[in-house]
Amino acid sequence: MILVRQDTSPEDIEGMVISEAIVTSRGGMTSHAAVVARGMGTPATVGVNGLQVDYKNGIATIAGTELQEGDWLSVDGTNGNLYLGKIQTNDSKVNDDLSTILDWSKQEGNLGVYANADTPADFAQALKFGADGIGLTRTEHMFFKPERLLEMRRLIIAEDAEERKAPLEELLQMQQGDFYELFRLSEGRSVTIRLLDPPLHEFLPHDAREIAKVSDQLGIDPDYLARRVDALKEINPMLGHRGDRLAVTFPDIYEMQVRAIIGAALELHDQGLEIQPHIMIPLTGSKAEMSWVRGIVVNQVESLFSQQGIRLKYTVGTMMEIPRACLTADKVAEVSDFFSFGTNDLTQLTYGFSRDDVGSFMPKYIEKGILKADPFQTVDVDGVGELMKMAVEKGRFTKGDLPIGVCGEIGGDPKSIEFFEAINVSYVSCSPYRVPVARLAAAQAKIKMSKKKDVLANYVKS
Repeated sequence: MILVRQDTSPEDIEGMVISEAIVTSRGGMTSHAAVVARGMGTPATVGVNGLQVDYKNGIATIAGTELQEGDWLSVDGTNGNLYLGKIQTNDSKVNDDLSTILDWSKQEGNLGVYANADTPADFAQALKFGADGIGLTRTEHMFFKPERLLEMRRLIIAEDAEERKAPLEELLQMQQGDFYELFRLSEGRSVTIRLLDPPLHEFLPHDAREIAKVSDQLGIDPDYLARRVDALKEINPMLGHRGDRLAVTFPDIYEMQVRAIIGAALELHDQGLEIQPHIMIPLTGSKAEMSWVRGIVVNQVESLFSQQGIRLKYTVGTMMEIPRACLTADKVAEVSDFFSFGTNDLTQLTYGFSRDDVGSFMPKYIEKGILKADPFQTVDVDGVGELMKMAVEKGRFTKGDLPIGVCGEIGGDPKSIEFFEAINVSYVSCSPYRVPVARLAAAQAKIKMSKKKDVLANYVKS
């Protein structure tokens, strides 16, 4: 089955999981469809401007050709081509020669290569490709199974903290089980978990049919639910009520997630496996903001340690994805144990480009030479890269041994990895299926950098 839509949102995750390929008319390399498909290893073609999808009648029209449910379509996720009809395919495999090269690359490279993994299946695949651990777990992707989504919706439409207690308790048990499995698979490898990031409205139903269905599931009046959904809508949600701003307004959500993370680590400690959780706070813009949210996290962690009479090592860091955070990185580092660049949002906020809508104009920008490359695919060294370089220098001025990673999708891009090596980033994290490419690119970047240093040293001597 191939999922064909104008675009996708988190509520489409069930359909995306069971699809062999995904096609959307909107979006770019870092749109929802692209990021999720890449993480699952599913072929996807996004930003097909000539595609129109008639949901009501179940018809997709591409370049004057109509496709209906049941028609054959073949998708090449590498070059983006779509083909009418059925084309023979073969599974890709990692052969022995490639495994040897990857082993050499691991010995040669400086950069750690981690995976963006949200499920045990993602992580298991990444480990097969030789990932060093998890550099990013997006906890929001854990909420979209039907029974979890229902509890998440119950949580969001609650009027006050008292009403949020019951769904939070249900979600706590589910999340702790998820984190337990990831930590167990890690066998002590590094695992970084990002607390809830997207705006809450993404979890809610959007049309009258869905509202009627959900109101029946929750046992509430559909008109009441419609009003709550409308009240949570935002004009520009990517710049709105999301990330650590959720912690400021709904601290109990982050508290629940922290208890689940530490609870899972303590379970495994009892079984003899030592886990050092790395907890990442998204969308930090200032030292004051990071300090306030860090306080919530630390208070929960220390409370659990006191209750259990056990202490574990843990770190609390931030996702560097707002330009202001990069400009004030020396101050942010005072209250952060690590940095991890979220290059998708950092690029979006630096350029003022919507990462979900660039497909409509980005090809023309590249064709006309206005941009050399899509900055969501390869780091913009002069702009976004300069902010990253500044953040690395300022952060390490405050803390000389500050771990700094890249967890945005360009963490798996070879050209970008060469730049990350040059500015002394500690590690990159990418989708599981990009781990081999990132590993090879990291070794090549180290070799190139060593050669440049040798040439410079010889020039100075002469």
